[in-house]
Amino acid sequence: MAALDLKIETGFATLPLPGEVESGDLSLVKRVGKGTLIAVVDGLGHGQEAASSAHAAIAALERYAREPLADLVRRCHTALLGMRGVVLGLAYLDPQAATMTWLGVGNIGGLVLHADATSRPPRIGLVPTAGFVGGEQPHPTSRVVPLTPGDTVVLFSDGIRDGFADSLTLPDTPQSIADFIITRHVKGTDDALVLVARYAR
Repeated sequence: MAALDLKIETGFATLPLPGEVESGDLSLVKRVGKGTLIAVVDGLGHGQEAASSAHAAIAALERYAREPLADLVRRCHTALLGMRGVVLGLAYLDPQAATMTWLGVGNIGGLVLHADATSRPPRIGLVPTAGFVGGEQPHPTSRVVPLTPGDTVVLFSDGIRDGFADSLTLPDTPQSIADFIITRHVKGTDDALVLVARYAR
């Protein structure tokens, strides 16, 4: 099986805080080189100011997508000076290298769920750096993890309750998984977003 035969499939689902028109949680999926950059950005708080901050961060990620993840965080930080700030999770999935590089800043969640149920550990969690982007300059550390075909990556904002991984049906499509999580595991006290990516044939 050649690495070139592999691709990244994605799906996402989002819900604003009840009573809000616009969500401050946004996502990005962008083809970069031979791989795919995925991101979840959560503007601090909720409402229009949170959404404006999230849009500014997404615009910076779009513009500088080819830069290393740590540099992307610095680009977002610069774009957010004078604004409310965001927390974020970034991942670059590289099918040719069969790896994912990721990092997080602030209260953001991420999991790699291995397709092979015998893998130990069966899942790997994203451990973000404390703080937020747009405040003090964050210095996040990126981590590289190997991927095998069928592995599923989930990035999610803090509007999603932890503990959903055990109830997922991994053969489902990324969109089905995202829809399931947003339906069953939303806190209801904040905007919520989940982005699912699969390393697949």
